[in-house]
Amino acid sequence: MTASLILFGSPLSPFQRKVEAVMALKGLDYDCQAINIMAMPDWYLAISPLARIPALRDTSIATEGSEGTIADSSAICGYLEKKCSAPAAYPDDPYLHGRALWLEEYADSAMAMAGGGGVFRPIIFAAMTGKEPDLDTARKTWNEKLPPLWDYLEQHLDGQPYFLGDTLSIADISIAAQLMQTDLIAGPPDAAKWPALARFLETMNAHEMFQRNLIACQKMLAKMVPEKFDLSA
Repeated sequence: MTASLILFGSPLSPFQRKVEAVMALKGLDYDCQAINIMAMPDWYLAISPLARIPALRDTSIATEGSEGTIADSSAICGYLEKKCSAPAAYPDDPYLHGRALWLEEYADSAMAMAGGGGVFRPIIFAAMTGKEPDLDTARKTWNEKLPPLWDYLEQHLDGQPYFLGDTLSIADISIAAQLMQTDLIAGPPDAAKWPALARFLETMNAHEMFQRNLIACQKMLAKMVPEKFDLSA
């Protein structure tokens, strides 16, 4: 490893995807180190006591112990913004900054719980342990829990390219990272119902800042999910 920034976790984590996108946006060099989320090592739990991924080490500060480490994707992104302010991932305007933080939280909580917990995990975690995917849970989530979340996002976009107007921000990165989590397994939101959101996801899927992560995810999922599941039925 040669980069001063080391990201511990898994590419399949939407929270790692968010952090990787911010680092790519800012042109920061980084290395990734995989963590077994099923059996996290003690040294990792010492730097991420809530047992979550990702965690970041800045080796320019310290190379061992908890010094130089930050856990939680939002805390990491905030640190990266201060470390490398341009291009900015957070708006300068106080109100827009607050809105960006709210949309980041909306993605990290509501979207992650529904999409990650209700679609991704029932399918992928089952595949990881050699079990049949829990398609009943995934379909129920796709058809009942995700639509209200997508409705809110569709209304919020209101024809704009990004969630806060014409400028990309942490709000877009966070929301895209979560939309990609379900897209990897079951495809995008129905463009007939959520046209602006579908266009937004298409744009984000093509954005350079997400490519390293998405390529890694596609390689990891190729054997487990050779074809995306149709959960609309």
